Amino acid sequence: MSAIAPLAPQDHDEWMPLWRAYLEFYETELTDAQNELTFARLVSADDAVHGALIRDDAGAALGFVHWLTHPSTWSDGPYCYLEDLFVHPDARGTGAGESLIAHVREWARQNGSPKVYWLTQRTNARARRLYDRVAVDTGFVHYEIDLEVSGGSAS
Repeated sequence: MSAIAPLAPQDHDEWMPLWRAYLEFYETELTDAQNELTFARLVSADDAVHGALIRDDAGAALGFVHWLTHPSTWSDGPYCYLEDLFVHPDARGTGAGESLIAHVREWARQNGSPKVYWLTQRTNARARRLYDRVAVDTGFVHYEIDLEVSGGSAS
């Protein structure tokens, strides 16, 4: 498998179709303005949200991962939240997802995070097989309250 590199402005046209496919998988739509804002934040050195692309040996983008850190009341160091992970359906089962998780894990380790965590839907069986290999299911159940702020809806 290929290389993983931080998202850069020139990745926009390859990232956007993957991002839209990810949103479609989760039956979510965001405004074009929110999609553009998300990408701008991911490539900004001044933002707390980070992103990376994985490419095949020919250089084609196969998937992405996005993450951020936040303070924790249970730790000196910030926790690392892996917010979005997507691998194109044609590239699933190739190790791309596991490589993207490993990329975030190493980034978090180098940046003082004591743990990386993420959420997924109970019904996302294929992804959960991967997650069960590389992480621990903590048994927590996720709840949220939508506050109807601008920018679209996402979970």
